[in-house]
Amino acid sequence: MMFDPPGPRGRRRSRVATAVSVLVVLALVVVAVRRFDAAGQLELAKWRPFLTWPVWRYLLTGLWATVLAAAAVFALASVAGLGLAFGRMSAFPWPFRAYVEVMRTIPVLLLIYVVLFVLPAYGLDLPLFWKLVLPLAFSHAAQFAEIFRAGVLAVDRGQGEAGASLGLTHAQNMRLVVLPQAVRNVLPSLVSQTVGLLKDTALGYVVSYLELLQSGRVLANFNHLLIQTFLVVALVYLVVNASLSKLARYLEARSARSAR
Repeated sequence: MMFDPPGPRGRRRSRVATAVSVLVVLALVVVAVRRFDAAGQLELAKWRPFLTWPVWRYLLTGLWATVLAAAAVFALASVAGLGLAFGRMSAFPWPFRAYVEVMRTIPVLLLIYVVLFVLPAYGLDLPLFWKLVLPLAFSHAAQFAEIFRAGVLAVDRGQGEAGASLGLTHAQNMRLVVLPQAVRNVLPSLVSQTVGLLKDTALGYVVSYLELLQSGRVLANFNHLLIQTFLVVALVYLVVNASLSKLARYLEARSARSAR
């Protein structure tokens, strides 16, 4: 552990801070609801369109596009991140370390602009899907690399030595002994990283990729219900990301139980 667990006084302060934060959030919600009510934004007529299937079908289509983009980014970033992690632990780690450090400092939006404006100027005009997926994959590969590297380094050295004593080569040792344990250890972190990855797909509006947020923009322009539409979109994001966060906590708890 990087720090000692809090004592009784620390836990008491944490509980007080949590209670105060909850009360502040509730107060802000009450104020917002009253303002919306005073402005007529809570009238049933303005929410009735969201009780119809065509609207939800349109939003769920956008959600599916978001999931597809996030899944593609996760697949590419995982493979690239694993390669970068092993590269950083190789005899020549400096190019892999340089890539990780550079990609962790460059905003994702800048990478999207490169794919959107720079590459077409040199004759490489990608489909909308890949104009979003590739910049996100390049960026998140650096973050996945650090997660995988931490997982590999956390595996007890005795595991690798045991594999070597059985006659396994270094590559076989990594593939059959070290890597499965490392992936199991970092699985909660990978799921948590997916939450941020999923939210980054909202940058699809830059390339006009019709993911969930962009679908909400189009719908709001059509029905002229800006506040209602984006509140519903925010609720969808909340449900999806809260589910992923809960899955990460479950995997972390299960990993902790199996480690005992």
